[in-house]
Amino acid sequence: MAKKKNLTKNNIITFYMDYVLEHGQNPKSVYSFAKHNNFEESKFYEFFGSFENIEKHIFKVFHDNTISALHKSNEYSSFQSREKLLSYYFTFFENLTANRSYVVYTLNKHKNSLKSFKALTVLKSSFTQYINDLDIELLDVKEEKLNKIQNKGLTESAWLQLLLTIKFWLEDTSASFEKTDVFIEKSVNTSFDVLNIAPLKSLIDFGKFIFKEKVKMN
Repeated sequence: MAKKKNLTKNNIITFYMDYVLEHGQNPKSVYSFAKHNNFEESKFYEFFGSFENIEKHIFKVFHDNTISALHKSNEYSSFQSREKLLSYYFTFFENLTANRSYVVYTLNKHKNSLKSFKALTVLKSSFTQYINDLDIELLDVKEEKLNKIQNKGLTESAWLQLLLTIKFWLEDTSASFEKTDVFIEKSVNTSFDVLNIAPLKSLIDFGKFIFKEKVKMN
């Protein structure tokens, strides 16, 4: 039988996901994996350096598909950052649910610690960039170093929140994962309520006013 030649990155991803679900384990080697799917071993290395690289890329694909779906919505661009992040979460977890068997298999290999999920490292980079692009309003701090600390704190806390939501979803046994939907809504809204800087800004402005008036009186 002639070897497959017109392979794409998505073909190999599909072959890999099917293999681990059918066999309950990773392929023993790239050679055996290529032979099993009838393509030359060298074609694998045109796209990936290892099976671990495939796992990392798969979660980025879930993210990319989420972003693509969101931008197809006419309403998404008009949303505020809170609504955008909620839309991201619901769409992202729809993607995870559509591939739940694979996701559970992959993440259960690292179930002792969410932070040790090597398969999520590429996703983290894409997700934190997405958070930065949301332009979530923070305190207007004039000191550059403090601004960097603020922004770093925002992206790291957002990433931790996503990890905790994934953990909750992995353990959710409710119909249609309804409890995860509730968890998403409550956790995202709570995080934005904590970030609500309007009252703090008002307090700072009031303090500045009092200070100026006190100086005038003196």
